[in-house]
Amino acid sequence: MTRRVTISDVAARAGVSTMTVSRVVNGTGRVSEATRQKVNRVIRQLGYEPNMVARGLTTRQSQTIGIVLPDITNPFFPAVVRGAEDSAWDAGYTVALANVVEDPARERAAIMNFEAHRVDGIIVCGSRLPGSELDALLNRHSSSVLVNRHSESGDSISLMVDDVHGYGEAMRHLTDRGHTRIGLLAGPDRSASASARREGYRQGLAAAGIPYDAALVEVCEPVEQDGYHGLNRLLARQPDVTAVLAYNDIMAIGALQAAVDAGLQVPSDLAIVGCDDVRIASLVTPALTTLHIGTYELGRLAFDLLLKAIRSLPVRDITLKPELIIRDSAP
Repeated sequence: MTRRVTISDVAARAGVSTMTVSRVVNGTGRVSEATRQKVNRVIRQLGYEPNMVARGLTTRQSQTIGIVLPDITNPFFPAVVRGAEDSAWDAGYTVALANVVEDPARERAAIMNFEAHRVDGIIVCGSRLPGSELDALLNRHSSSVLVNRHSESGDSISLMVDDVHGYGEAMRHLTDRGHTRIGLLAGPDRSASASARREGYRQGLAAAGIPYDAALVEVCEPVEQDGYHGLNRLLARQPDVTAVLAYNDIMAIGALQAAVDAGLQVPSDLAIVGCDDVRIASLVTPALTTLHIGTYELGRLAFDLLLKAIRSLPVRDITLKPELIIRDSAP
């Protein structure tokens, strides 16, 4: 077997001390540019690979971040992760994932496990934990970013999507086209995004002078089958509904199938609007009118905010506005 190249081998070939090699590898201490170039040249020649565990003990950084996701099977989140991973790779970081399947207990354990593994920072997407508990857990990490969730204590950075504005725009689109009986396939009550989207729905009704009717709201889990069954329950209770706004695209796609099975024509009998603009939204028939959220860009931005926090650079909360994409399901 080939012997692993050590830091002593690099130091001997370069004619410097092991401390100097360590400073070059870790980017610490004072080393002349000429010496730095010489050491890096020898590292490349010998194929030296630093011991990341030892490096972490020296720098107190693991060059790893954690990402907590509510549900990896939701097509919204893989693009977010890809964006974060690409930015992390460019910055020399690796990413560890925790899929908590909409379970607060698993989310709690994931955040604690990332602390035990000493990640340099953590991104939590769509947390389902109560605010005070979430803040207490994140305060044990040196750096954290919340996606679509505000920090009650203000200690974590928030990257928000303005769901109230987005759903207000979707409602204006529907009411401008004469819809007055608009159903809402709402997300779960534990979701902060669901609460914001329901508020956008309420405000959209108020702007059009339409009274809020709780019977038009059906609370669902954010999965396709609940979109299907949720629309069936809504139509059984309120058969005069002419339009439906769904919590996300996969619920809207489930609703599309339920409408077809019920013998309804979309959009002439029932207009359907989703949210997120995942890739499949433009591929189904009819193509889904939806609110576009740049998921890949969201992931990149989340990591960029986290990296600034890790490096103790100035950073502030950011809010993005979704864009209504009009397609065939609600023209």
